[in-house]
Amino acid sequence: MRIEVTVRHTSVSPEIKAYAEKKAEHLLKYYDRTQAIRVVLDVVGVGYACEMIVNVEHLHDLVARTEGSDFHEAIDQTVDRMERQLIEHKDRARHRKGRGPNPHQPTRT
Repeated sequence: MRIEVTVRHTSVSPEIKAYAEKKAEHLLKYYDRTQAIRVVLDVVGVGYACEMIVNVEHLHDLVARTEGSDFHEAIDQTVDRMERQLIEHKDRARHRKGRGPNPHQPTRT
């Protein structure tokens, strides 16, 4: 599992990069089949943006993007959104099997 932090249109301190990596590592406890996490930090207008792209096994990438007044706020909000996406995906995968018969199809008798 790899975590990659990228910065666009600005430079950030190593502390902010380390903060983003630490928060991204926190996401691993929500879904075991996470293969890679990319964190993109950017300056947008007068604010700061954070985008997280999580590569999950057997699925398209999950993407969360937020903007905030500073990088810490943007990173925290993005992690919250990604947590929700990972939890929902895990619940869907867990309950996919054993749902029972489809109520919209007639049963054989």
